[in-house]
Formats: sequence, C-alpha cells, structure tokens
Amino acid sequence: MSREGAEHALRARADERDRISGDLLDLESHTTYQVIKGASLRGATERRWAAAQEALGALWSLNDAYRAVLREAEQVRAERTRLGADQLARLTELLGGKSVVLRAAAKPVEQRSLLPQAEERLTLDEAVTRMDTAFREVTAALTDIDDVWGSVLPRLDAADADLRRIGELERELGEPAAQSADHEAELRRIRASVVEDPLGPSVEQDLDRVARLLAGRRAEVELALVVKGEYARRRENLVAELDRVRAAESEARLAHGAVVVKIALPPQAQPRSRVQGLADALDALDVSADSWVLRAKRLAALEDSARQAAEQSLATAKALYGLVGRRDELRGRLGACQVMAVRKGLAEDPAAVELYERARVLLWSAPCDLTRAAAAVENYQRAISGGKR
Repeated sequence: MSREGAEHALRARADERDRISGDLLDLESHTTYQVIKGASLRGATERRWAAAQEALGALWSLNDAYRAVLREAEQVRAERTRLGADQLARLTELLGGKSVVLRAAAKPVEQRSLLPQAEERLTLDEAVTRMDTAFREVTAALTDIDDVWGSVLPRLDAADADLRRIGELERELGEPAAQSADHEAELRRIRASVVEDPLGPSVEQDLDRVARLLAGRRAEVELALVVKGEYARRRENLVAELDRVRAAESEARLAHGAVVVKIALPPQAQPRSRVQGLADALDALDVSADSWVLRAKRLAALEDSARQAAEQSLATAKALYGLVGRRDELRGRLGACQVMAVRKGLAEDPAAVELYERARVLLWSAPCDLTRAAAAVENYQRAISGGKR
C-alpha cells in the first residue's frame, strides 16, 4: 500500500468497526432480544433461537478477531509519524491479507482428536461478510418472533381486559360467572404458547374463537345490565303495546265480520288472537328465575312479537276491506265493458249477454266469490273486444 492508501484504509476500517459496534449494541438493547434471552422457549422457537445463538457466538468471535487486527494495525501506524516501508508492508498484510485468525472451537471430549486443530484465516472483508451473515440470521429470528408477539400479545391483552370487564358486569348483575374459568384457562394456554413458542403452530384461530365468544358475552351482559335498569319502564311500554294489539285484533275481527257477508272467505281468513299468549309470556317473565341475560333476550323477543302482532292484525283488516274494494272495482269494470258493448253493437248479442249476466250475478251475489267473478269479467271483456272466449 502507498502511505495515502494505508491512511485511507485505516480510517475506513475504523469507521466500519464503529458502525459494527453500534449495530451490535443496538442488537443487545433490542427489547425482543432482552426478553428472549431470559425466556423459557420450546418447540420451533427454541430450535430457531439455538441456531441464532450459535450464529451470534460466531459473530462475537469474529468481531473479537477482527478488532484485534485493527488494533494491531493502529499500533503499527502509531510507531512512526511517517510510515516506513516495513510499516507499509505490515499494514498491507494486516488490512489486505488473511490476517483475521479464527481459533478452532473447543469440542466435547468425545469429538476431539489428538491432532492439532486447524485455524481459519480470513481477510477483513471476508470477516465482515461472515459477521453480516450471522447478524442477519439473528435479526431475522428476532423479527419473526417480534412480528408474532406484536400481533398476538396486544389481542391477548384485549381479551383479558374483556374477561375482567365481563366479571365486573356479572358481579354487578349479581349473577354467577358463565364459563369465565374456561375462558381464563384458554387464554392462559394461548399466552403460554405464544410466549414460549411464537414460531410454532399458529394460535390465531383459537384466539379468534375466544375473542368472539368474549365479545358476544360482554355484549350480552352489558345489554342485560341495561335491561335490568330499564325493565319497569319497558314493561309498562309492553303493556301499552299489548293494548294496541288488542285494538288491532278487534279491528281485524270487525273487518272480518263486515266482509264475510259480502265476500266469500276461506276458513283460514278468520283472524286469530295472539294477545293472550303474549300477556301470559309477560306474566311468566315477571316471575322468571332466569338470568338477566336470558330475560333481556326474552323481553326483546316479546317486544318484537307484540309489534309484529299489532302490525299483522292491522294489515289483515286492511286486506279484508281491500276485498270489498276489489269487488267494487270489478263491478265498475263490468259496467265499463257493457258501455263498450253498446258502442260496438254487441249489447244484444246472445253470447255477450250470457257472459255479462254470469259476471253480474257473481258480482252481486252475497257472499261474492271474487275468483270466479274476476274470471267472468275477464271472459266478458275478451268477448266484446274480439278475443277468444
């Protein structure tokens, strides 16, 4: 090397050494590294981390040998202010040759030989490349472990918080815990698996299942607590809704009574009352020994049933009155067809007269068969319009 080349190489290697030292310090201070050093690992993670530790040990050995070469080079440089030929030759050997010496690793006695163990010699560049490979192996393992912990552990903490909140709500309701012990044991098992073997079989599905169960249970208990506080008011509202059901059912019965004498109705058109069954269900709910979670569900179902019963009865009454309107519509249509027949000169046509009379008799009979009457009007209209009968 020239004097300038040697000076430049020394500065570059010093910067490189400082950078490597900084990276190794960052590695040792990494949170996951600190945690995993003292963790009890098993399974795939234990095997992966054992390989990473072996790589880390090799890295430190390489780093010690690498730094030793640089220290010697710096000592050679410090011997004289102006580098001489001998110093330049020695620096060239240290900085450019195979100056990094790796001693043979000690082996268990059963693996030893009485023959001398060969040393390995590397250039500084080769040493750095090998250190980089080992460093990447260690950081890759840390990254994979950290990814799992960063994803799963916060979700486990959230599930634990849900479980604690459920316990608080259940105590507030004065009801025994429902499967809390099972869920707590399941969360402990998942946490132990994630902490001890994050690179092992995935626990995501189990955690998803438990999280869904806890979220559902928490929603149920929160709703039950609300229902418990609102029960008296909602019961009064439900009693008022039952009165609305009675009124709607009464209107449906009145409609049926008014329509059945005018329109032929099938037996199933007779309105059926649901109000007594709903009232009995409300009385049973008042004395129920069910938990507030179940009572909340039953109360909500009763409220829905009462609302649907009132709406159905009102719809039934409207539909029944609509049948009378349909009959009147058919009567008007028959009259309009008769006017059309007169304009076309078919008023005296025997066939047309017969079809008209058949439709008229059906429409003015009580009770009226709407299906037959509609068909008769249709036949008459087609006849006077020139269609097929």
